[in-house]
Amino acid sequence: MTEIVVLGAGPAGAAAALGLRRLGYSVRVVSEWRRFAAVEGVSQRVLDGLRQAGLDRALACAAAPSPRRVQWNGDGQSINQECLLDRPQFDAAIREDLRAAGIEVLEARVLKVESTGDGQLIHLEPGDPLRADFLVEARGRQAPLAGGRLRGPETLSLLNQWQGAPGQPASAVESLPDGWAWMARLTDGRCYWQITLDARGLPPKEQLPDYCAHRRRDSALVRELFGAQALQPARLHARSSTAILFHEASGPNWLRVGDAAMAVDPLSGNGIFQSLSSALQASAVINTMIQRPACAELARRFHQRRVEHLFLRFARTGRDFYALEQRWPDAAFWRERRDWPDAEPMHASADFSRVRVERAPVIHGDLIEEADVVVTADQPLGIWHLQGIELAPIVSALHRGELTQALATLPEQPRRLVQGWLLVQGYRP
Repeated sequence: MTEIVVLGAGPAGAAAALGLRRLGYSVRVVSEWRRFAAVEGVSQRVLDGLRQAGLDRALACAAAPSPRRVQWNGDGQSINQECLLDRPQFDAAIREDLRAAGIEVLEARVLKVESTGDGQLIHLEPGDPLRADFLVEARGRQAPLAGGRLRGPETLSLLNQWQGAPGQPASAVESLPDGWAWMARLTDGRCYWQITLDARGLPPKEQLPDYCAHRRRDSALVRELFGAQALQPARLHARSSTAILFHEASGPNWLRVGDAAMAVDPLSGNGIFQSLSSALQASAVINTMIQRPACAELARRFHQRRVEHLFLRFARTGRDFYALEQRWPDAAFWRERRDWPDAEPMHASADFSRVRVERAPVIHGDLIEEADVVVTADQPLGIWHLQGIELAPIVSALHRGELTQALATLPEQPRRLVQGWLLVQGYRP
């Protein structure tokens, strides 16, 4: 039996492990506990991703939607909602989900990973070395930075935590002359404030708590959300927020998922979602590499293309949000981030002249296979099905002048669906 070891028990590692376990693989997870407390604000699609991954206990940790205030570009305050997630509780629930699925979770620190002739040898502390036929690297930003990669502007986040009085949960985000801050208060009174800045030119480490307290004193939003207690120095943890994309997200017997494959700027607001997005496809990719070695390169190409596509989508989301802040156009922080990673639009305009049929890797059941897909300006990786309807035969028929005959083979509702999709792509009969 193939022995698979997953390094990391965050959302990405857990989603990959659960997917592999459902396929009948022997899976073990090695992880350390997070070294600092944190809270995250997540959207409904993160909750949907957790449900799809089978992380039901972790999903139950999300609080009900609470108000979030947004103050950006000096245009006053708008109010929307997000679900606050207590990370220590969430991480513990992930481990419960893994154990409930029959997956062994080893609490250990990875000292070194060695490639051997027949797999990977993982040196642990404590414990004996662990052998794996296949390795899933899911340790997030703590994963070794081996190989070529694309890096965004060097960015650092300073997370501050203190205990306040219990009250209604709430969160807020505001732009600053040299960065931006996100803040949240949980029901039990735990308070979090994180400022994200350029990594260059910050005070020495020992001065950072006082520096952050001074920054909070300048914020009316902080005083309104937290009160006077927020104006004092607090416990602090510094962490990198630099966007990173690895050019090689897999090898013959290993695969990177989540932040270990691509880590995005937190301003995109999609950290857990992007981790799950790359991990949910991992079981089919790994299954193909193990069960069909002749298709291993196809599976690896599928994974790399998807990782790169997701990264650019999230990076452009952050870029466009940075560009909305116009008050400090010459400040280095804003100037560098409103133009990175490129000038390409988030969504390309419809252009039917670019709609074509290509062969590309797709997920078919539990495997990666090659199929005819339809490539559009906004979907460069291609679309295989539209709610179960294969699109390539329809587009090929249209190019041959036989669209009417092809549509006639479909029932009324699918036919209307396909006609609507063609119109959105710019097709005009």
